Amino acid sequence: MTFVEQIRQRASELERRIVFPEGGDERVVAAAREIVRTGMANPLLLVDGERQATSVRLAGLPAIPFEGDSALEFGHRLVAAGEADACVAGAVYTSSDVLRSAIRNVGLAPGVKVVSSAFYMVLQPRMPALNEVLTFTDCAVIPYPTAENLADIAIAAAADRRLIVGDEPRVALLSFSTHGSAKGQSVELVKTALTLIRERAPDLVVDGELQGDAALVPTVSARKSPSSPVAGRANVLVFPSLDAGNIAYKLVQRVGGALALGPILQGFARPVADLSRGADRDDIINVAAIAALQSAGHAENRAPRAS
Repeated sequence: MTFVEQIRQRASELERRIVFPEGGDERVVAAAREIVRTGMANPLLLVDGERQATSVRLAGLPAIPFEGDSALEFGHRLVAAGEADACVAGAVYTSSDVLRSAIRNVGLAPGVKVVSSAFYMVLQPRMPALNEVLTFTDCAVIPYPTAENLADIAIAAAADRRLIVGDEPRVALLSFSTHGSAKGQSVELVKTALTLIRERAPDLVVDGELQGDAALVPTVSARKSPSSPVAGRANVLVFPSLDAGNIAYKLVQRVGGALALGPILQGFARPVADLSRGADRDDIINVAAIAALQSAGHAENRAPRAS
C-alpha cells in the first residue's frame, strides 16, 4: 500500500467532517464525490446562491448556504466552533486569503506564535537508504525565520508528523555547517533555535546544526556527527530560510521524482488547509485526508458525528 493509500485509509477510519468553502468549483465537487464514494470523510460544501446549491445537490452532495460576506470566513468559523473538523480551501482563494481568514477565525495553537507549512515528500523506491516520507519545513510561509520561529516550526512539524505519518519524528535543523564545521550568522541562528527547542520540547529527538548529507546518510553521519541522536536517520528537515526550503522541495520533486504533498499548514488551533490554485481532484483529496489526520490531535473538540 502506498503512502497516499495509507493516509486515505487512515482518514476514513476517523469519519471527520471537512468543510469546503469553494463548493462552486468543479474540482472541489469532483473531489468531494470521490471522498463520499470511498467513505474517506464527510464533506460539507458551502455554496453561494441557488445555482451552486442545485449543482452540488445534483452531484449527490450536501450544499450549505454560507452566512455572512465570505464562504471562507464562514467555513473557518465552523471549524473554530467545532461544527466541522477541518477546512480545505485555496482552489479559488489565494494563500494570503486563506491565511488571514484562518488566523482571524481559527487562531493559533497554544504556545505557537507563527503559522508555518510543511511538505510531505514521498520518495521514489530507488532511494532505499532514505525514509519513504520526509517532512520538509518551512517551504511556503515564513521568508526569514528567527530562532524563535524555527523553534515553532520544528515543534509544530514534529507534532503533525506523528499524526500524519504515524512514526516518531527525528528532527534535523539544517545548515551549511555540521556541529561547528563552519561559521556564519545563519549557523548561530540554527544553534539558538536548537537550544530553544530543547527547552520547550525536551523529549523531542532533535539535533543541529547538520548538513543535509549528515542528516540523512548514515555513512556520512558516522564521520561528520557520530554522537548525534538524529544524524543519518532524520525524517523532519527544518530549513533555515524559505529560500532553502522552497528550492529544496522543488528540486527533490522535479529532479528526484518525489511526490510532494502540501503545503500543509501547521501551528493553527484546529486543522486548516491551503490548496494550490492549480490543484486537481486528487490533490484536493490528499490534502483533505491529511487535514482529517491532523484533526486527531484535536479529538476533544471534534465535531459531533451525524446521527
